[in-house]
Amino acid sequence: SLYTQHTVQSAPLRKNLPLAFFGFPETGGIALNTAVHLYHYPGGHVDRLEQRSTLAKKDEWKQYLGEVKACMMEQSSGIFVEAGLVDDFEEVKGLKYWIENDGSGNRNNNNNRGIIELRKYQLKLGYDTVPKFLQSFSDALPSKLNAIGTHPTTQLATVLVSDVGSLNTVYEVWKHGGKSSGEDSEFCGLHAMEQSRIASRGAKEWRKGIAEIAELAVSFDTSILKPTEFSPLR
Repeated sequence: SLYTQHTVQSAPLRKNLPLAFFGFPETGGIALNTAVHLYHYPGGHVDRLEQRSTLAKKDEWKQYLGEVKACMMEQSSGIFVEAGLVDDFEEVKGLKYWIENDGSGNRNNNNNRGIIELRKYQLKLGYDTVPKFLQSFSDALPSKLNAIGTHPTTQLATVLVSDVGSLNTVYEVWKHGGKSSGEDSEFCGLHAMEQSRIASRGAKEWRKGIAEIAELAVSFDTSILKPTEFSPLR
């Protein structure tokens, strides 16, 4: 599409911001033809405002926005914080890791067949709902991560909690699959996700944790996102 073409061409400019992910949904709860991007601002709200303001002043960015504006029907944004458990588990790298280890410029990664699985929980209102969720999730997570049969490419990238926007919303961001040669299904993201899902069903503590989380949730949905070639998380 015209939007994708201009966006790919302007990727180096976009990366003046701390871009962690950019991609489009293939199926699930997010409408098709929706561009999804995640940024990580170590300095919080002030850092975000300063970096976005600096980029907005660049003539090249103004030109890009002018080129893609006709392609856009609407846009929205939310602000999330990474859950503290991201620092508690060595296996969970967090968004900063993917920015610092951006491999999107490596031409050998062009065969990447990985996917990003976005799991969204809308929780009940209440000050203690999110802490209860995170406690249950943290207690159960080792069981899922170490479940026998989990695909080796499956990785929890981060857990995000809403700060501005729809409150009491939690996202799990999982990475499945990776680069491959030919049609080797072993590295296909969908294959990896399904294998890991089946494995987690045999993880007793994970099943217990999900049962506890179900009591806290109003709704749950998943989306599968395909990263662009310039996305650090891919």
